[in-house]
Amino acid sequence: MTPDRIVHPIEQESFRRLRSRLDTSHFPPLTRAVVERVIHSAADLEYATDLVCDESALEAAHAALHAGAPVVADVEMVAAGITRRETVCRLKEATAGPGLTRSAHAVRLAYEQVGPGALWVIGCAPTALEELLRLDAAPALVIGLPVGFVGAAESKAALRASGLPAVSNVSEKGGSAVAAAAFNALLYTPLTTPLTTPLTKENV
Repeated sequence: MTPDRIVHPIEQESFRRLRSRLDTSHFPPLTRAVVERVIHSAADLEYATDLVCDESALEAAHAALHAGAPVVADVEMVAAGITRRETVCRLKEATAGPGLTRSAHAVRLAYEQVGPGALWVIGCAPTALEELLRLDAAPALVIGLPVGFVGAAESKAALRASGLPAVSNVSEKGGSAVAAAAFNALLYTPLTTPLTTPLTKENV
């Protein structure tokens, strides 16, 4: 379980301004939490139509996360953005080889460590996401938001086509900060909070 989080007044004001510029009230609760926190992290309102979320998948992942499911980050920058939960990141031990990037090898190493049922947070390397899709990883959720002009949009399209429970976006943008933000949206929503409760400044 995550201890009660104290929201800084600056963050409260940031979310107030976000909601004054964008109506997010039509999103279901966890989708709204993800969309708002990603927008907050990037100051980019276009994520409201770029992100692809499934509320039922988020509900199941939210329960798994708060029950203690392991969390894997593809790079240290993603892990650094997740400050209230331990993560697995094996990039330092990974090595590149023929037909295998270092990021892809890190995914293999992480899966050997955590097994099925983990939450995977990928915000940097499209090849990490591609490798995860090749594994029979049975994830609780894949937050697939890698960034870049080569392979990023394609890897996210492949994630959506896979049928795995996922958060992704359609465009080439993404990155470590937004991937961590999408994860933190689930982490910061307490398991005891009814998901029909409107989001307010007290539970941003």
